[in-house]
Amino acid sequence: MRHLLKALLLAVVFLPEVAGGQASRPKPETFTLGPGDVVRVRIWREPTLDGDFQVDEQSRLTLPLLGTRSVVGLPWVDLRDSLLTAYRRELKAPSVTLTPLRRVYVLGEVARPGLYLADPTLSLAGVVGMAGGASPIGDLRRLRVVRDGQTIIDRAAIDGQLIQTDIRSEDQVFVDRRNWFELNSTFVASAAISVASIIISLRR
Repeated sequence: MRHLLKALLLAVVFLPEVAGGQASRPKPETFTLGPGDVVRVRIWREPTLDGDFQVDEQSRLTLPLLGTRSVVGLPWVDLRDSLLTAYRRELKAPSVTLTPLRRVYVLGEVARPGLYLADPTLSLAGVVGMAGGASPIGDLRRLRVVRDGQTIIDRAAIDGQLIQTDIRSEDQVFVDRRNWFELNSTFVASAAISVASIIISLRR
């Protein structure tokens, strides 16, 4: 019993730290932007330059003041640094925040299905969380991800290695519904108890 209590105590202490690390573990900034991706621009005291700007079908990004730039094959860190340098040339002591966002569809049995703009540092679990998590009949152990028309994850659970899965623009994340037995477990248990009671009564 003493060993069991010690194990439970260690789980309580370390589990939140581990779970938090998995849910928001940053990915290397070597990814590139593609068509459909978005750059969110926030510039202090320059509201006319703020906004969400989408990369077009030819992998070009057009920003107020800076014009159009090609992002083909350009790592995000390099693109970000070049944009910050350009803003410093055009503005006096600018305070600029640039955030890359990816368009992701979260569908199926979630609280708020729809299209979301996701920071690449978010995990798969984080993206589902943006949609409010699973609905009362949703099952996070039955999750699918469709990319470019191909199912790359099929009916997996949001745990372990899967929680670190990379999210790309235009990905479709589906949360399937729980199976019939789980949805009707209360009814099944009640029916089983009733049947057992009838059998006992008949035997008496």
